[in-house]
Amino acid sequence: MVVANISDFRKDIKSYFDRVSKNFETLIINRGKDSGIVVMSLEEYNSLMATTYELSSRANEKRLDSAIDKLKNGNKFSRDLIEE
Repeated sequence: MVVANISDFRKDIKSYFDRVSKNFETLIINRGKDSGIVVMSLEEYNSLMATTYELSSRANEKRLDSAIDKLKNGNKFSRDLIEE
């Protein structure tokens, strides 16, 4: 996580954006007492939204927990791709 104040961010916006996108860093722009902005890459945001969706209902959460348990216990399977 990188923290910058608004003045430093404004001076070097390109390098901050490059750092966020290339290194998957999260940037916090401090705007004063208890106020700030979070900047993250689109890939990180999409991952966060997918995780939020997967955990949005108890049924989804149970399916995910079940799949994790199966993998931990060595209950794996594979399937061949269908060729056309």
